[in-house]
Amino acid sequence: MKILVVCLGNICRSPIAEGLMRQMAIEHQLDWTVDSAGTNGYHTGEPPHRDSQSICRQNGIDISKQRSRRFTARDFDDYDHILVMAEDVYQEVKRIARKPADMDKVSYFLEPLYPNQQAAVPDPWYGPASGYKPVFDLIQKAGILLVSQLIQTSGNISNRTNSIKK
Repeated sequence: MKILVVCLGNICRSPIAEGLMRQMAIEHQLDWTVDSAGTNGYHTGEPPHRDSQSICRQNGIDISKQRSRRFTARDFDDYDHILVMAEDVYQEVKRIARKPADMDKVSYFLEPLYPNQQAAVPDPWYGPASGYKPVFDLIQKAGILLVSQLIQTSGNISNRTNSIKK
């Protein structure tokens, strides 16, 4: 399975989610590819924000090798699931979509926590460094549910699903 997490600049929220989901996939021996992208190109080629790296490092996850890239129409071909962090990101992904079927792959990252609410992961870029911890916690909570749901819907139901930490 190939999963892409998309936020605005691909330096704060989506790198955290990529790191967390990649770690969960490894822990649960899932043959998944997890990547991230941003809908704008302001930070293309840059590493994640220092505070994103710091909060991940504090939780045993190294995201320092990630580099920001821009979301493109080709991502609809390359990924099975595209998880967006906010409404503005959703709208830009929708604008880039080439056909209605492209949007069948798109859902909100927080959908498992807040069904049918199009809930956004707050962007910590606009606040102090202390804002990264609650964002990390929210992404982790949703990520655990997402991994469990994706295992179930992919037909790979096993004991691994029951071992995912709540």
